Amino acid sequence: MTGQTHAGRPNKLLRNLNAKIASIPMILVAVVIFLGGTIWTVLYSFTNSKLLPRLKFVGIEQYERLWVAPRWLVSIENLAIYGVFTLVFSLVIGFVLAALMDQKIRFENTFRTIFLYPFALSFIVTGLVWQWVLNPEYGVQSVVRSLGWTSFTFDPLYNSEIVIYGVLIAGLWQGTGLVMCLLLAGLRGIDEDIWKAARVDGIPMWKTYLLIVIPMMRPVFITTLVIIASGIVRVYDLVVAQTSGGPGIASEVPAKYVYDYMFQAQNLGQGFAASTMMLITVSIIIIPWAYLEFGGKKRG
Repeated sequence: MTGQTHAGRPNKLLRNLNAKIASIPMILVAVVIFLGGTIWTVLYSFTNSKLLPRLKFVGIEQYERLWVAPRWLVSIENLAIYGVFTLVFSLVIGFVLAALMDQKIRFENTFRTIFLYPFALSFIVTGLVWQWVLNPEYGVQSVVRSLGWTSFTFDPLYNSEIVIYGVLIAGLWQGTGLVMCLLLAGLRGIDEDIWKAARVDGIPMWKTYLLIVIPMMRPVFITTLVIIASGIVRVYDLVVAQTSGGPGIASEVPAKYVYDYMFQAQNLGQGFAASTMMLITVSIIIIPWAYLEFGGKKRG
């Protein structure tokens, strides 16, 4: 009887064999290029490579130089400010827009397209557009002054103390539409009976969202947070297009620091060290997400 059971049950290794064979190139690319490149970067971050990589180890010297460099410290501070405000405002604005769109409003498809359109643009285009919009000579400041408010001042890209907030405006304009669509998909997955039961019980709509709907959308929020956070760590194009890191080094970010040291300053060791720190930051984001998404499911 046992023999018949084993004979009738297909070998697990042979299930979906064609799909497994087709995935071999992708697995090889992931292992050789991504994993191999990561190990190579970390390894050479402990060397004094300049124009070309060379295995002359200097220990943690590159990291010591990195964490005393004013430019790197400014870039970390900017990334923290940009990251916190991007996470908060994109989630809040995106959820409010998604909740409004979920009310089955007229011309919903049109509004959804309008809100999502900025995400279809490249970051370079977005950065250039907002560079013009925030330019004091012919942007918002110029328009408002032409209306009579001659003392009005709004030039964030030219003020070293608030320049990162000018970059933040462009980032929110581009990314909030995607957050809205992700959260709208989560809202559309909520059972209609829950809304009916809340109305019957007389629960206010805001309390229904806060106490019932948002907790049920936890997986959607986690995925959205990971997408936003990974984009924050890699922010580069917006800064280059809007300010090129200026005024001075006031709008520097880690990704630009890595690029400049690897391709302009010809200091590969320092660039690899900065890249490794960015890798650690991404790992801090991805590992908890993977644990919450997959570890919880296995326990369940």
